[in-house]
Amino acid sequence: MPVVSYFFGIYVRMYFDEHNPPHFHVEYQGQEALVAIETGEIINGRLPRKAIRLIREWTLEHQTELSTNWERAIALLPLEQISGADND
Repeated sequence: MPVVSYFFGIYVRMYFDEHNPPHFHVEYQGQEALVAIETGEIINGRLPRKAIRLIREWTLEHQTELSTNWERAIALLPLEQISGADND
């Protein structure tokens, strides 16, 4: 599963040919969650509160890029890197 962003120890990944609703996978300190692209809310899994706040804000700032990557993943095309909350 390609890593599309990494910041503050948070890995953001997307699978190819994934199921709806549009989402991405987050891993932080051994915890994992699925996050909705549209809202930044956790669909499934758990993360520390600090990570949830960072991810939610980052998701809303990068919704267009995440949605584009979602469409690329569904079409089995290479995914684009998205800058992290730390601007890397």
